[in-house]
Amino acid sequence: MNEIETQFTQLRLHGMSRTWQVLLESRRHLELSFNEGLELLLQAEQQDREQKRFDRLLKNADFRYRASIEEIKLDATRGLDKAMITTLAVGDYINKGESVLITGATGCGKSFLASALGHQACAQGQKVAYFNFQKLMQKIKIIRLEGGIYKFFEKLSKTDLLILDDFGMVYLEKQQQIDLMEIIEDRHGNNATIIASQLPVENWFDIIGEATIADAILDRLIHASYRIKLSGESLRKK
Repeated sequence: MNEIETQFTQLRLHGMSRTWQVLLESRRHLELSFNEGLELLLQAEQQDREQKRFDRLLKNADFRYRASIEEIKLDATRGLDKAMITTLAVGDYINKGESVLITGATGCGKSFLASALGHQACAQGQKVAYFNFQKLMQKIKIIRLEGGIYKFFEKLSKTDLLILDDFGMVYLEKQQQIDLMEIIEDRHGNNATIIASQLPVENWFDIIGEATIADAILDRLIHASYRIKLSGESLRKK
């Protein structure tokens, strides 16, 4: 028995190892046929690897909130349509490279909803990156000075779901306009983007600033998008 446990450890079959220990302690291994025991061990290993991948994706995403779809209160009076949230939870919008535009006043739950959708994507094995928009722009400025901007943009373009939170807090500088255009262009039709903003989408044109760039960005974002406009009293007061 010790030799089997040693081989599990050497092969890094941690799910199998834990389940094998349980079977030995409960003496269930004596009741199972070879096929039944093997199937049980393989299922345990698969579940262990899926959980580790999920934990790794969750950590790398660095969400603002630890939120899940199940925690969202689907209240139509707040602008949450159950059918749309259910559709987004399935995750097809990610594979289709579509965007989700979430707007609403401070404290109405935009960041929580964006985080919940990102959490769901991680559970489905998708790579997610979550950024406060202004912090992302500052990070890009530093990375450009360090000479690693090409690799960073390439990494962003390959992320299955990119979440940009708190968009529209300040007007964009010229380089920020170009950077946003490159990010959206790389993702258009390939990978999904969620943008959360206090400002209505119709005001984003002015925030971006340069007409030609704003037209190009908004055309790519709005053309195939889900629009969620949250309303109601600030949840932070509650």
